[in-house]
Amino acid sequence: MASLELGRVCLKIAGREAGGYCVVIKPAGTSKQEKSFVTVTGPKLLTGVKRRRVNITHLKATENKLEVAEDASDEQVIAAYDKTGLTNKLGLKKPSAAEMKAREQKAAQKAEAAKKEQKKGK
Repeated sequence: MASLELGRVCLKIAGREAGGYCVVIKPAGTSKQEKSFVTVTGPKLLTGVKRRRVNITHLKATENKLEVAEDASDEQVIAAYDKTGLTNKLGLKKPSAAEMKAREQKAAQKAEAAKKEQKKGK
């Protein structure tokens, strides 16, 4: 079995996202509690798996590995999937440019709303 290092593609085997593929973007920490968790992302537009901390017992590592930086953005992870050809191999549907743009606009609106809320609090 492959280890859960940075960039390892895994299959979620437990939880509501079971059966979805994800990529480790932040490996396990050094403390006893942190050794049991990694941060993964699907990304949601590509595989349906949200960015979150996951217990390593809920993952099954595959032989596939992507070249991504720690805490890589979803766009960088999607590009890495394409570069290695895993989107076709795993049968994943790549999001359209319109979906990606809508996601970026939604994130910008959230950030703007948070700024306004923060100004109100001052």
